[in-house]
Amino acid sequence: MTLTVGIIGAGRIGKIHVDNLRRIPQVRVKSVSDVAIGHLEEWAKEKQIEILTANYQDILNDPEINAVFICSPTTTHANLIKESASAGKHIFCEKPVSFSVEETEEALEVVEKAGVKLQVGFNRRFDPNFRKIRELVQDGEIGTPHILRITSRDPKPPGIDYIKTSCGLFMDMAIHDFDMARYIMGSEVVEVYANGAVLVDTAIGEAGDIDTAVISLKFANGALGVIDNSRQAVYGYDQRLEIFGDKGAAQADNNRSNTVEVSTAQHVSKEKPLYFFLERYTQAYIDEVNEFVTAIVENKEVICSGRDGLQAERIAKAARKSLEIGGPVQLQPADQSAVSINL
Repeated sequence: MTLTVGIIGAGRIGKIHVDNLRRIPQVRVKSVSDVAIGHLEEWAKEKQIEILTANYQDILNDPEINAVFICSPTTTHANLIKESASAGKHIFCEKPVSFSVEETEEALEVVEKAGVKLQVGFNRRFDPNFRKIRELVQDGEIGTPHILRITSRDPKPPGIDYIKTSCGLFMDMAIHDFDMARYIMGSEVVEVYANGAVLVDTAIGEAGDIDTAVISLKFANGALGVIDNSRQAVYGYDQRLEIFGDKGAAQADNNRSNTVEVSTAQHVSKEKPLYFFLERYTQAYIDEVNEFVTAIVENKEVICSGRDGLQAERIAKAARKSLEIGGPVQLQPADQSAVSINL
């Protein structure tokens, strides 16, 4: 089977997906749409993109296209998901699905009715180190999980214009960690307690956001979790994880350009962590695309579903509420009929 794909949004992440899709023999990247296409002509020619258009409807109306990648701004995601599903296209959508739990629920209803697949771009699920940790938990190697610790710190904060439209650190940055917490633990979050501060850049606070956070989680299985976030780690992209249980513990450390450690009379040193997400999660980006294609071609379940995206948004919303009220916020377990945050 040849899977014909259209890309909606040709920014940095859209171009990464084009490169990774072109690695897969049975995939044909036919069309790319973007609101500003004038500067993309040479790039499209180099990547052998057949159609470049400013109108995403050209992709949805193309009967040859089986799947779409939604890489446009978050505010467009929910509507594009609904339109793509109604057009019978399988969907890969970057995170988050939307900034509104209600909008996400509406989009997922349309996807379910259309009977198409939807994968959300939480690429860290596909990182080889984190996947190994999950396997160890599932196989019982560390016993019953007690504590999960996630460290996620960026090398530098984004621009203030981005901060103003990002819906905040919890929805933009920590949402990856909320998804990772559910993925590793195999249990839903039932309580969130978030503390935050502005310690990196006062302009971030003036824009209504925070740049530093510590978030405590309680899981339905009784385990506890701690996430710490910072918008600026001067030594690089700090991505670490530890799971502790009654039979042991497992840790995933930072990736580095090499593993050499130099020891002298003066110092012991090794390379800094890889600088940012494009370097750190290169393989994860490749693998998430490969597995989305496999899910379609072999009619399997996607690894990160729209429901997973919804749950991460609910936790992010609860974290924001917790920060506002200065106390814990309860969530209902996902296996109940109505999953919602008790605000």
